[in-house]
Amino acid sequence: MFARTTPWPLVALFTAGYLAPYLLPTTVGRLDSGLPLTATQAGAVGSALLLSSATAGFLLASRVERVGARGLARLGLALAVLGYGTAALTGSVPAVVAGAVVGGFGSGTATTVAATRIAAERDPHRASTLGLLSVSALAAAVYLTVPHLGSGHGLPLAAIALTALAVWPLTGRLPGPTRDVTAGHDRAPAPHRRSGLVLAAAMVCWSLAQNSLWGVSGRIGLEQAGLGETALGAVLAAALGAGLVGVLAAGALGARLGRAVPVGAGTVLIAGCIALTASATGPASFTAGEIAWNALYPVVLSYLIGLAASLDPRGRWAVLVGSASSLGTAAGPLTGSVLSAQAGFGGMGLVLGAGLLLVAAPMTAVAVHTGGRPLLPGAVRRRGGHAAAVVAAQTGTPSGAVPEVGAHEQPVVEIAVEAPAVPDQDAYGTAGPRQPGAL
Repeated sequence: MFARTTPWPLVALFTAGYLAPYLLPTTVGRLDSGLPLTATQAGAVGSALLLSSATAGFLLASRVERVGARGLARLGLALAVLGYGTAALTGSVPAVVAGAVVGGFGSGTATTVAATRIAAERDPHRASTLGLLSVSALAAAVYLTVPHLGSGHGLPLAAIALTALAVWPLTGRLPGPTRDVTAGHDRAPAPHRRSGLVLAAAMVCWSLAQNSLWGVSGRIGLEQAGLGETALGAVLAAALGAGLVGVLAAGALGARLGRAVPVGAGTVLIAGCIALTASATGPASFTAGEIAWNALYPVVLSYLIGLAASLDPRGRWAVLVGSASSLGTAAGPLTGSVLSAQAGFGGMGLVLGAGLLLVAAPMTAVAVHTGGRPLLPGAVRRRGGHAAAVVAAQTGTPSGAVPEVGAHEQPVVEIAVEAPAVPDQDAYGTAGPRQPGAL
């Protein structure tokens, strides 16, 4: 089904890095029920985990090439195993918090490496779609399995640690440090600066809205929709299963509609799904809202990841936008708890939906304004894009060294020549490759 060139090590690394946010509802819920923590305190632990993950992205965004993807990936996976494993095996609250923070930094490091390398792929949208497909399937399996294994706080944390351990052997196929990158190229600013900053700022709010609902979805299902823990786990697993369908649809759709329509229209639909889920007062409406929301969320996210990757082939905007998204994700559980306490679950849904409608406009504008790099190496668009892509593809020139041609490109001027110069035939040899020693 997939080509042999599918970057499976990157897909696996992406899965290991993204699994912690996907398991946040059950992680926070079990910290609340299994440890002497209030719901707000448990949400704060989840926020600390995700904030640590975002910090890793901001610190390492420009260092992957120099340090090496292989070494950083192994460091991140090791920290994830150590941090989450420690938090899963201990009942001490300080140790659990410290382990969650260390593990979060490891997850962020793995995600940074994966995002950087995916941005350098020929089709970053396809690679990110496969990553979302993998993490959605694994998270759904965890949601179905964990309720039958016990009620301890450590089970979801142990699942994240074991995933990081399983991905470790695949890091041997990642590249080491890049020695031939010049100092000037290494310090070159990321292209499309304005578009990247707008997208990063919008992603903070976009992810904040998503994770505010995701962080309290368990409470909505238990307290307002009247579900039991087993039924709630089944609903969340079904919702993630719908996410698998959504990711497959995004992969099949590809670039047929561009990026602006999926990002803009998808965000508007997500706003409606969030309002529906938050106001649900029965199992049917809650299940419908969760399934619809989770089917749309990964679709839009895959296009946003692809959009960020297209802004810079070296992956810096992909990492920085991802880290900005992690900041919003980190603040989600606490924001959801505060909004639901002040305005109720229904009021929280209306506020989050209105916020998504506001950020849909700038994200769509970035998608419309920025065409991104060509889909295939050597393809040069008629206007804009990487005008020197053919040269870079043929000579091995670092992609980031290729000058950008943006909205201020110079028009091509045709110069008329009265009579072509006749070359001296003896000054030229035959076409084709020259043999060694040939003049």
